[in-house]
Amino acid sequence: MRQMRKRLMLGACAGLLATVGMTATAASQDMPGEGETVTMARATWDTGWFHTEIYAEALRQLGFEIDGPVTLDNPPFYQAVSTGDVDLWVNGWFPLHNTYERFYEGQAELVGYVAEGGALQGYLVDKKTAEEHDITSIEDFKKDEIKEIFDSNGDGKADMVACPPGWGCEVTIDHHMDAYDLRDHVNLITAGYAASMADALARYQQGEPIFFYTWTPNWTVGVLEPGEDVVWLEVDHADLPEDQKDLEDATTLSGVTGCVADPCNMGWPANDIRAVANSEFLDANPAARKLLEVMEIPLDDIFAQNALMNDGEDSEEDLQRHAREWVANNQETFDGWLEEARSAAQ
Repeated sequence: MRQMRKRLMLGACAGLLATVGMTATAASQDMPGEGETVTMARATWDTGWFHTEIYAEALRQLGFEIDGPVTLDNPPFYQAVSTGDVDLWVNGWFPLHNTYERFYEGQAELVGYVAEGGALQGYLVDKKTAEEHDITSIEDFKKDEIKEIFDSNGDGKADMVACPPGWGCEVTIDHHMDAYDLRDHVNLITAGYAASMADALARYQQGEPIFFYTWTPNWTVGVLEPGEDVVWLEVDHADLPEDQKDLEDATTLSGVTGCVADPCNMGWPANDIRAVANSEFLDANPAARKLLEVMEIPLDDIFAQNALMNDGEDSEEDLQRHAREWVANNQETFDGWLEEARSAAQ
């Protein structure tokens, strides 16, 4: 009888241990990132912060602790991701960021697409001035009468809101200044972009002409709508930096709303917004790799959130709320990404 009781007790303990084991396994499958910390970065342009927060929330729901995101310019990020000081960001713009490949080659990789294609860049002027003076190309800024219209400081050059150092776009703009022989004709405003564009908007609202570089998604093309308020200009011919030379045929795009011509040679190829992550981190965390592979955020949704920021909802608390609301409004899709990520970790 004593032996029988002992066998029953051992059996019960074994069953309990098996149940605990299955529960632990299930928990680890649900939270494959538990115990792991992801050091995230984000770009210095705040139009990329919304989708950064959505990706961070997805990683949190897989059990990862999030360190950051720390705000970095392009060169420091690509150096940091190559050494593993930073694990990832979701603000890679390609081919624009091809120039940074030398920093991370063999140590980090591009994963998935936050937004594939459709991220446009180019030069714009207000529509009223463009139509009054027949401005259709940046070549027109070699004309003295056109330069004078956009010269606010009397230096004899047209003032253009350009791209701050460290963003990557400044490399292409500088290349264009030389390729199209515009150095003596265009003055690049490279101070803080948001402040410079706010000043341009104020001048536009007072009926003054404006000339600027921008990209999409961005609040600028919401407030200054292409085709209504402003127009995209063409370049005379495609001419890109050496690391983008093979994409010169891709600078001519059809159906660009608000361009002076269709098709439109914007001088820039459409970009993909992509995650860039340290290779060792990805190899050690298959759930994170899969998540980055399958997630994507519609450009229109990024644009809508950027418009909210421009309207004053621009605090960190606002940003986090916008991300939570987006997740709630896209819960089924979001949960599907998490399930795919969990399956990759099994």
